[in-house]
Amino acid sequence: MSLYVVEELSARIGDTVIVDTVSFAVEAGQCVALVGASGSGKSQTCLAPFGLSPAVPSGSTQLDGVELVGADAATLRAIRGRDVGFVFQHPLTALTPHLTIGAQLTESWTRSGAPTPSRADMVAALDRVALDAPEDRLDQFPHRLSGGQRQRALIAMAIAHRPKLLIADEPTSALDASLRAEIMALLDELRREHDMALLLVSHDLAAVASHADSVVMLRDGRVEESGPAADILAAPRSDYGRALVAATPKLADSAPALPETGAPLLHAENVSVSFRRPGWRRDRLQAVSGASLALAEGEALALVGGSGSGKSTLARAIARLGPLDTGTVRWRSEPLPERKRMTTHHRRLIQPVFQDPVASLDPQWRVSDIIAEPLKHLRPDLAEWGRAGAVKQLLQEVDLPADFADRFPRELSGGQAQRVAIARALAVEPEMLLLDEATSALDVLVAGRVLDLLEKLQHERDLALLFITHDLAVAKRLCHRIAVMDAGQIIEEGPTEQIITAPAHPITQKLVAAS
Repeated sequence: MSLYVVEELSARIGDTVIVDTVSFAVEAGQCVALVGASGSGKSQTCLAPFGLSPAVPSGSTQLDGVELVGADAATLRAIRGRDVGFVFQHPLTALTPHLTIGAQLTESWTRSGAPTPSRADMVAALDRVALDAPEDRLDQFPHRLSGGQRQRALIAMAIAHRPKLLIADEPTSALDASLRAEIMALLDELRREHDMALLLVSHDLAAVASHADSVVMLRDGRVEESGPAADILAAPRSDYGRALVAATPKLADSAPALPETGAPLLHAENVSVSFRRPGWRRDRLQAVSGASLALAEGEALALVGGSGSGKSTLARAIARLGPLDTGTVRWRSEPLPERKRMTTHHRRLIQPVFQDPVASLDPQWRVSDIIAEPLKHLRPDLAEWGRAGAVKQLLQEVDLPADFADRFPRELSGGQAQRVAIARALAVEPEMLLLDEATSALDVLVAGRVLDLLEKLQHERDLALLFITHDLAVAKRLCHRIAVMDAGQIIEEGPTEQIITAPAHPITQKLVAAS
């Protein structure tokens, strides 16, 4: 008998069916991948049977012979703590912000009834998932880690008690190509060592093809097609499957025609950023060291590098969203003021779009309030009726219906939430967008539409883009130039085609090979 069996599973929220008669099985040591567009029911199929969703399940799901559908909360809680590990899609919202990584790892470890781990045990657990400086990370809070570092910490917590079944919801979406391969190889190794079953939710079809034994492709809550992974992804039978495969960015794809660039806009020179280490130590962690870059009007520059290489820290320092120790940042040849002295005019120039589209939106505000917020602070001359008109126009510009203004973030898909975040960034008519992994959390179909939107906006508004990404294929799709970072330094920079076809630095060569 299979370790985990799903038969005719359906799930409802109110009168809405979000999972409709889905069936599949996962053997011990096997990997089954759920793939599909955003909103297709992948995550709900995984979470509803374990009581981790507001959806009410029906049908049957059995883990090691124990029926989950209809089980009481205490039973489900015991099963989750003992037999199942979870890696959730959004690492920032999945981690408790006021607890250190060590405290959260201890909690995951002891929930199964295991004794409290030693510090050496926890260091080994973080080292096992390739988290750099694991001794230091134990004492850090989630906000001090990059997206990829948080994701690896989550994986360490999920496997600490050696579960029978690991449910991984986009476990590599925040990681660069090299680390994606390493994490998937780690999960393969764990499956073999512990005979652990893996239920993988992913929009990374390349990873699915290389690591999954079988694929279940979902569309609108129903199974569109299923079968061996190699067969489904090499020759999908449905139009929907063919669209998913075709939408996956590839380095071999032709780059689109990019607009001509204009006058010099931004120039950052010898930027360095450090952070005080937590605890009793007084030394500092050097996150960025002597980094320089320039950006012109209408130009798109991709900042590429491994997780924790300093990409986001550098970009935030340049945009005056984060600290800057030394270095100069000039805008149209004039120095940008320090962060605390930024005027309303200066803050309007550069607007951010963050990595996690859901976490970046206030859950208690409607979309209209979220988009109008920058207008209140940076356009105080605009009356309330003027702000309402601007919100309507911005929703139209990012291809969302006007009635979305009344929705809350929880009512949006990932792609819709990211469009709202882009509309918010555009509200004060910036000259540059800072996009921090703006498509990494989205499935390939939705990510492609968001990239199309950004390309359109760049043409129409003559926007400059500083595009932080770990995906070279995405960088090729949108950007004129690529700057590669490693250990806080820019190690290589040049035209996109040159960096991809003839990388000079070994780190860049590794990124290209992994992509």
